[in-house]
This record gives sequence, C-alpha cells and structure tokens, in this order.
Amino acid sequence: MLTDMDYELEEDKLGIPTVPGTVSLKKDAQNLIGISIGGGAQYCPCLYIVQVFDNTPAALDGTLAAGDEITGVNGKPVKGKTKVEVAKMIQAVQGEATIHYNKLQADPKQGKSLDIVLKKVKHRLVENMSSGTADALGLSRAILCNDGLVKRLEELEKTAELYKGLMEHTKRLLRAFFELSQTHRAFGDVFSVIGVREPQAAASEAFVKFADAHRNIEKYGIQLLKTIKPMLHDLNTYLHKAIPDTKLTIRKYLDVKFEYLSYCLKVKEMDDEEYSSIAMGEPLYRVSTGNYEYRLVLRCRQEARARFAKMRKDVLEKIELLDQKHGLWGFFLCGYTCRFAVTLLVYYSGPSFIAGVTL
Repeated sequence: MLTDMDYELEEDKLGIPTVPGTVSLKKDAQNLIGISIGGGAQYCPCLYIVQVFDNTPAALDGTLAAGDEITGVNGKPVKGKTKVEVAKMIQAVQGEATIHYNKLQADPKQGKSLDIVLKKVKHRLVENMSSGTADALGLSRAILCNDGLVKRLEELEKTAELYKGLMEHTKRLLRAFFELSQTHRAFGDVFSVIGVREPQAAASEAFVKFADAHRNIEKYGIQLLKTIKPMLHDLNTYLHKAIPDTKLTIRKYLDVKFEYLSYCLKVKEMDDEEYSSIAMGEPLYRVSTGNYEYRLVLRCRQEARARFAKMRKDVLEKIELLDQKHGLWGFFLCGYTCRFAVTLLVYYSGPSFIAGVTL
C-alpha cells in the first residue's frame, strides 16, 4: 500500500481553495450512490469525483460535485488507496454511506481558458459544414450531435413565412369584406327608402325585406370582423414576438451546447494525455500534484452540462408551444379565408340570391 511518503511532489492547487465536509447518502435499489471516481494510487495523491450521475442519491442531494476530493468513507481515510479500492469501500456499506470530502471552491471562469474558447469556435465552424468539407479540412463532425431542435426551428421559420403571406392575404380579404358590408348597408338604406315610398303594398314589403337582408349582412360582417381582429393580433404576436424569442433562445442554447461539448473534448484530451504518460512510464506533473487542472475542467463540464440541460428543456417547451400555435393558426387562416371567399362569391352571384326574395 502506498503512503503519503510515496508522493514526492506537493499538491499544486492552482490557487483553488477547498473546504472539508461530510455528507450521508442513502443508497438506491442497486446499492449505488451515483458517482464515478478518478485519481488515486499509484499516480495521483488525490481521489476525486469524476461525474455525478443524473437522478441518483448524490445528484438529488446536490452536495457532491465533479472535482471534489474524497477523503474518507464512513470515517475511514482513503489516502493512498486506488479508485477501485474506494469504490469497493462504498459498495460494502449497506443502507447509507457517509462520504468525507474536500469541496473544490472553483470559479468556472478559471476553467474557461483560451483553449475552450477556440474549441467553441471550432464547433460552430464544423456544425455549419458539410461532412465532405469538414473532412477535407481535417475537422471531425463526430464530436457534434445531430440537433433536431435546430432543424425543427428551421421548419418553423418556413411555416412562419407561409403564415405571413396568408395573413397579408387575410387582411386584404378583411378589407374587402368590410367594404362589402358597407355596400350592403348602403343598399339597405336605399331599399328601405324605396320600400317606404313604394305605393304598392307587395312591392313595398319586398323592398323592406330586401333592405333588412342587406342590413343583417352588414351587421354579420361587422360582428365577424370584431371576432377576427384579436385573432389576427394574436397571430401577429406569434409571428413577430414568439418566433423571434424562440430563435434567441435557440442561439443561447447553441452557445451553451458548444461550451459543454468543448469541455467534453477537453476532458477527453486530458484523459488521452494521462493514458499516454502511463503507457510510456513517464509521470505527468498535473496528475502527480493532485490533478487540480483536470478537476477544474470536470467541474466546468458538469456546470456546463446543467446549463445545457436547462436550456434544452426551455427550447423544447417553447417549440412545443409554437407547434400548438402552428396547428391552431393553420386551421384559423384556412377556415376564415375560405369563409371570406364564399361570402364574396355569394355576394357577386346576385343581390336577390342574398336577400332571399324575388322582385
């Protein structure tokens, strides 16, 4: 078993403070608390949390985080042990495990290095490239996921353009319908005067009925316009506020996604570097001194993943609402456009047909 004396180098904390603590976690049905462990003998003097898995006792408790050092299990120190030995210590505990730790008081800004910024730029460039172009430039698209949310937004934007055209067409129909209703009112006034002055009773009654029919059409038209006006206002809000707001959320979501992917790539590169040094039998300074740089990146990756999950949830909710509106407005525009067209057709087929009387 290795002891503290086996490590010649002191820990290099990079100026990151740590705070000791203890947490008790009730195990789940699989006898797990929900963490993975890294570091430990024979290469690293520290044992630390690599990842806290979702919906596990550790995640639900929220005390432990990636990068935190594990110093003991149920009162027993773990210094000098391997990560496999510590995992077995935790597994051997029944019911509730008490984890002693040193909380890494890391500032996420410390982990946002120039390398991470450049990786974000690379992700943006690669995602907008075709596979052939990316391969020709020596860039890999494998690190990027096929994001269906962006494609759905593109489809939604195309639908919005269609709705804009339909709305303009509907506005023109509404104006024509309003002018038609005013014509009907004028007809009603004229036929009312004729009906009053007509000496023949039958003709007078016919003109009065004709006047009432036209006035009723005018009343119906105004009522219909009042009903549709707030709907068009709502549609205008949908097109010029809801969709742009969702596009802004998508842009923020993509930024968070690229940052999370950048940290994932950074972790992989650091893992590969560590595996190479082990294979060559050469000690790696950052690992031999506590691997604080790696642990900082692990913490940043965990926090970036949490932001990514939250933003993705927000985007899904907004797109779902837009999809619902999409169906409603498709029904509304098609229905009322047909209704206006039929009304205009009926009007121009002849006034006597509308009035329902024969002179």
